[in-house]
Amino acid sequence: MESGVLVLAGPTASGKTELALELAERFDAEIVSADSRQIYRGMSIGTAAPTPAQRARVPHHLVDFLDPRERYSAARFAQDALTAIAAIQARGRRALVVGGTGFYIRALCGDVSLSAAFDPALRTRLAREARLHPTQVLYDWLAVRDPDRAKAVAPSDPYRVVRALEIALTAGRESESGGTAHASLPGAGLKFIKVGLEIASEALDERIASRIDKMLASGLLDEAQRIGAGAIAADAVGYPQALAYLTGQLTSAELRTLLIRATRRYAKRQRTWFRSEPSIRFISHEDASNSLARVARELPGWA
Repeated sequence: MESGVLVLAGPTASGKTELALELAERFDAEIVSADSRQIYRGMSIGTAAPTPAQRARVPHHLVDFLDPRERYSAARFAQDALTAIAAIQARGRRALVVGGTGFYIRALCGDVSLSAAFDPALRTRLAREARLHPTQVLYDWLAVRDPDRAKAVAPSDPYRVVRALEIALTAGRESESGGTAHASLPGAGLKFIKVGLEIASEALDERIASRIDKMLASGLLDEAQRIGAGAIAADAVGYPQALAYLTGQLTSAELRTLLIRATRRYAKRQRTWFRSEPSIRFISHEDASNSLARVARELPGWA
């Protein structure tokens, strides 16, 4: 019997990485990242990707493999994650999916319909709409068409709003004509448990501030300059602020303040998303390691 898959979700800076490393070492598991920005090469500082030392401790998958100028999708993630999971299980090891990108996790767990289809006419139309109307207008359209998908993106992020709207409209047409299944854990016949990591707001705020200081000291500005404003991945939290500082629009104090504020807002959106996640179990940040281990043992092949 194939081992089940444990999925660990939580907001940024909540401690998922260290918790996952500890659990992976405890259960001879490998980690599959579910982070929409850690997939990109050369962005390890701003995305808080696992360090080389951490990746030496436990094998990681879907980290640092994509050019920052290349587009990626939840459907592609789900397929790539299943491929990684199959390879892990073929080696006789367990798979632990860890990340904060709620839509990726929901896609992998089969709780949302996706379309991998590309409709050039629709994309051209939406690009024209984006030029004619404020992003908020398109976001409102998305919220009416697909409220769950709208929760996963910021109303002020034009690329993500347009892409989400494209997927929502395409998925709607496919649904009317019978639909198209995408890769998922249920579709692959794999048992899984989703666990959400809860942490007090005050503690999370402190961890975020500490992370921002560490990022700045580690070279976030150099990394942002190297990635450049033209990269698709440059809209990740932290990079617009860093680029604004580099062009003289912010002081160093303003940069730190805006980085912390943007990260806290992102974490808030993540927490709101995960609270509505289907079939998720929450564990407290306190004694999280033992709690997660107890849940893991309920899966086939983890006892």
